[in-house]
Amino acid sequence: MKLTGEMLIGGRAVRGTEGTLHAVNPATGAELEPAFGGGTAQDVDAACSLAEAAFNPYRAVSLEKRAQFLETIAQGILDVGDALVERVMAESGLPRGRVEGERGRTVGQLRLFASLAREGRWLNAVVDRAMPERKPMPRADLRLQKIGVGPVAVFGASNFPLAFSVAGGDTAAALAAGCPVVAKSHSSHLGTSELVGRVVQQAVAECGLPEGVFSLLVGSGASVGEELVKHPAIQAVGFTGSRKVGRHLVALAAAREVPIPVYAEMSSINPVFLLPGALAERAEKIAQGLVDSVTLGTGQFCTKPGIVMGVAGADFDRFRATVQASVEAKASTTMLNSGIHRAYCNGAAEWGKDSGVRAVSSGSAQGGANAGQPMVFTTTAQHFLATPALLEEVFGPAAMLIECGSTGELVAIAKYINGQLTATLHLAESDTELARTLVPLLERKAGRVLVNGFPTGVEVAYAMVHGGPSPATSDSRATSVGAMSIERFLRPVCYQDFPAELLPEALQDANPLHLWRLVEGKLQQA
Repeated sequence: MKLTGEMLIGGRAVRGTEGTLHAVNPATGAELEPAFGGGTAQDVDAACSLAEAAFNPYRAVSLEKRAQFLETIAQGILDVGDALVERVMAESGLPRGRVEGERGRTVGQLRLFASLAREGRWLNAVVDRAMPERKPMPRADLRLQKIGVGPVAVFGASNFPLAFSVAGGDTAAALAAGCPVVAKSHSSHLGTSELVGRVVQQAVAECGLPEGVFSLLVGSGASVGEELVKHPAIQAVGFTGSRKVGRHLVALAAAREVPIPVYAEMSSINPVFLLPGALAERAEKIAQGLVDSVTLGTGQFCTKPGIVMGVAGADFDRFRATVQASVEAKASTTMLNSGIHRAYCNGAAEWGKDSGVRAVSSGSAQGGANAGQPMVFTTTAQHFLATPALLEEVFGPAAMLIECGSTGELVAIAKYINGQLTATLHLAESDTELARTLVPLLERKAGRVLVNGFPTGVEVAYAMVHGGPSPATSDSRATSVGAMSIERFLRPVCYQDFPAELLPEALQDANPLHLWRLVEGKLQQA
């Protein structure tokens, strides 16, 4: 599959006319061919208008055909083969193993949502039959199912060129829900996005779907993204990126004549609480696992542990000493792009300027362009609680160790921190009562609470929640990973006193889709 530098608007390939963009190899700083043309407001309108025209026909296709479409995309991504892997590596600096693993996750997500679409349980079909003889007032025939909200805008993420990008989780969930997708390439992954976008475009054609089911836009700066969020055809937005951009998109969407939801995953410091019994039992083991988690992928996972706290004493000293040695043994590795590298260096420098913070250790400073050096700092709980700036995420291979004077300060930090994607407890049996105090606090602060593990590595599963209160995300009721993420792109519709021939299949008395439904308050498949 040859790269052309074109956008994909429905079934067409379109050369953008608004400036020229190149992806850049972050390891070398070299521009990659081909050049891409940026889109205009007219291109955005063309893609969104096609998506609007495709919505009703696409949501009317059978669940089986929708599932086959997602499976066709999954197989198409595999069929591109090494050309895709090598382009991702060139645009991201990521090693082959990581890219192949992410490709597998992307394919797995698509197949999960194909299975989900086929199953139909997400329709949440409910039937309350008429009760004409009820006294003092009869009841109408009431039936409910969920439908797709309409065309969805998806923004490619910088840190996952495949799994959170053109055919990533947001796109898979939206397509499974019956929503056309207008995707925007991340400027760092232009070639990757075109390769995957052409797979989706081809799958649309192979499955005989309306061309507007999928489009892919390219644009530098904010103009294309802003026009996309403001377009009246777009009914929801999926975004993974910085807090600044995420909040800007939320504000744009809220200012529309008809506001729409923006599901933005933005920032998280993913606190790790080391309880006394756990530190006494396995301080060194926890320290090594922590450093491996902090430096995984050059610290560019949204679930990277950013702050780690325990009670001062000999056990915490052992933990800190092992962290120091482990970090010093880590090499610097290439970050995803120069902007992320610059922000990481600036964030670590701000920690270094803080008189209440001191450096613990750092890894090798050697490396090519945009190499991220592992770093660990330490402070006291009192300073952390008095310094709001330390709640800011430093995106990269750095972490802050917080020394607490008592378990009461652990509890105080749990109350103080803002919204997070994850919160982690390391505990032993002797820590159970302290954990009983912390868990209710952390449930209110995080979308996922872990015990005796590390938050990097987000399983794509039915029970996963990858979300959390602001600023982790813009809507804590949602997840951007896992089967439940389809709920973001659905809304309920009640059908009152409908003739049988007009009822959706999911609500017909014969139940031709063989769905599990709530009928007269009882869950049944008959």
